Amino acid sequence: MKIQIKWIKDPEEHDYPAATSYLSLIYADPEKYVKPLKAAPITEFKAKDIFRAAMLPRLTKDNSHVAENIVKIKKGVRLSPILLVRDSPNGKVIIADGYHRMCAVYTFNEDAVIPCKIV
Repeated sequence: MKIQIKWIKDPEEHDYPAATSYLSLIYADPEKYVKPLKAAPITEFKAKDIFRAAMLPRLTKDNSHVAENIVKIKKGVRLSPILLVRDSPNGKVIIADGYHRMCAVYTFNEDAVIPCKIV
């Protein structure tokens, strides 16, 4: 039985402060990226491609946040699109918000199409 992963139309408002917090660890001025993210259109990429571009390990269901998102997916709760920042000088993508959602989705389908905003 294949589970359908559902998404809300736009990222939730609390996703942007979370992205700001994370990006502030990497960039001196995270708003340089978060402000354009708010205005960016929704686009889509496959889960496996985002992981490859981000060069991050996939967290398993043993992670409490991933487990929470797996439960949401099974219950049919709509997930928030993820927020991505291109780190062109380093040849990768930063998952500014949504890493745990990505990991949860990947456990169901590595080819799942993920709605996201990217700058």
